[in-house]
Amino acid sequence: MIAEALLNVRGLETQFATRQGMLYAVNGVSFALRRGEALSIVGESGCGKTVTMLSLLRLLPSHNATTNAQEIVFKGRDMLSLGEEEMRRIRGGDIGMVFQNPMTSLNPVLTIGRQLTETMEVHLNLPRREARDNAIELLSLVGIPSPEERIDDYPHQFSGGMRQRALIAMALSCDPSLLIADEPTTALDVTIQAQILELVARLRASRDMAMIWITHDLGVVAELADRVAVMYGGFIVECAGVYQIFESPLHPYTLGLLACLPQLEGDRRLRLPVIPGQPPSMKAKPRGCPFAKRCSYVFERCRADNPPLMEIGNGRRVACWWDVDSNRERSGS
Repeated sequence: MIAEALLNVRGLETQFATRQGMLYAVNGVSFALRRGEALSIVGESGCGKTVTMLSLLRLLPSHNATTNAQEIVFKGRDMLSLGEEEMRRIRGGDIGMVFQNPMTSLNPVLTIGRQLTETMEVHLNLPRREARDNAIELLSLVGIPSPEERIDDYPHQFSGGMRQRALIAMALSCDPSLLIADEPTTALDVTIQAQILELVARLRASRDMAMIWITHDLGVVAELADRVAVMYGGFIVECAGVYQIFESPLHPYTLGLLACLPQLEGDRRLRLPVIPGQPPSMKAKPRGCPFAKRCSYVFERCRADNPPLMEIGNGRRVACWWDVDSNRERSGS
């Protein structure tokens, strides 16, 4: 872990009680985030990306979700020891979150302006007039045209891209140290997506803000991230700098994800490669590596023993017993 990190997470686990038994959604996730750094978390749907972030912010339903961790430290504070009132001050204040679906994340019976001003009134104790002025400025900052007029519109009067911009304005309204964005461009067309990515990159640079971007789009990762964490089956299986991930991936799952990307060159009549098999069932923790049944490098140890996330130098970590570079069992493990 990084001693001077803005956020340190170690051994995060989350389970859900269901009628069919326990569901093991997150299985010991550890990562650190520096001030001003952009970390992208990638992986297939259902691998635990969103649940990891909701667990950090305690936004999961308490009646069936159980979260444990060895350590969660944000800006030097032990978040595991904080009460609910203290967590409410951090959520929306020091940590802003942009949720995946802007239509369901915004309250349809409140104006965009009221949803923005409420955040600032609660967290910054601003009077309503000052909060409204700030809200207009934020809407202008994120590219909403005629913000003085649109501030009194309801969510259904905004397009999908404008709603996403409004959510980003809301997440930034209290000048957070950390912005968490959960696939905020998935439902948008490519033109609007490019505008949102440019906007977020510019705001992050101007505010020296750390960011966690959850996505399955590796093109977005290449454009935004400083570092990448690859998740599979509730585990982080590889973590490295963005250039390292694209130039020399070390986990077989990361290799498979990159191989599935469409190529501009070559014979376009060829079918895209796929990773064979299905993601693991989350109804039990895997005895061995969760990717073993789909891996072309698998050997007996993989099926028997789940590899930890091992430091291998140059800021890289990988959870794999096989060294794909040398095509032999990883030494010293």
